[in-house]
This record gives sequence, C-alpha cells and structure tokens, in this order.
Amino acid sequence: MKSILKIYIVDDDESVRRALSRLMKSAGYESETFNSAQDFLDSVPAKTKGILILDVHMPEMDGLQLQENLNILGFRMQIIFITAHTQAGERERAMEAGAKGFLQKPFSDESLLNLIRAQVDWK
Repeated sequence: MKSILKIYIVDDDESVRRALSRLMKSAGYESETFNSAQDFLDSVPAKTKGILILDVHMPEMDGLQLQENLNILGFRMQIIFITAHTQAGERERAMEAGAKGFLQKPFSDESLLNLIRAQVDWK
C-alpha cells in the first residue's frame, strides 16, 4: 500500500539516511531526507503533515528539541524516533510528547515498516 503521506527522514549519518530512503522506496513510500533538524525546519513548511523518522542524537538541535519545536510550530507529524544510544528518560520524554515509536539502532526493517504502516492506517 502506498502512503499518501510523505515520510521525512532526519539523521546526521548519511549512510542511515541513504539506507532508510532506499527502504522507503522499496516499500512504496515517498521520502525526503535531511542531515539536521535545522535543515528540516528550514525546508518543510509549518503545518505540514507526514511521518517523521527522527534521530535522537544530532549536533546542534537534537531530535527531542526538534519534536518540541514542531509541536510549538503546529506541525502535524507522526514521529518515530531512532537512536543508537538511549539515555535515561529519552524514550519516556519522546512518547509523552506524542511520538508514535522509539527504535534502538540497529533495528529490523520490518520493525520500522510496521510502525509506519500503523501511522498510515491511523491517518
């Protein structure tokens, strides 16, 4: 099933962005990648709907800060966090602020696709 929602990928690791973009394409989803939270904010208009795959730990603005900014700015993103290193309280903070998933790297393609499908079906 092809999503009518665009999938946005924000991760400072180019290899992760490429791999996730290929996965989205192979699963029939349109995606766009960004190497930083600020790049995403500068490129995507407020009030945009979609699914956001978001790295927690990035330089300058981290994923949790971006989530907070998106909520303030009125974005209607369904956020799925991904991270290689979880610090105490991050998962809880993300989920309490409305995240729809939180995956520890490395994760299976199917784990991520299942979370995405749940958001597509919800919409």
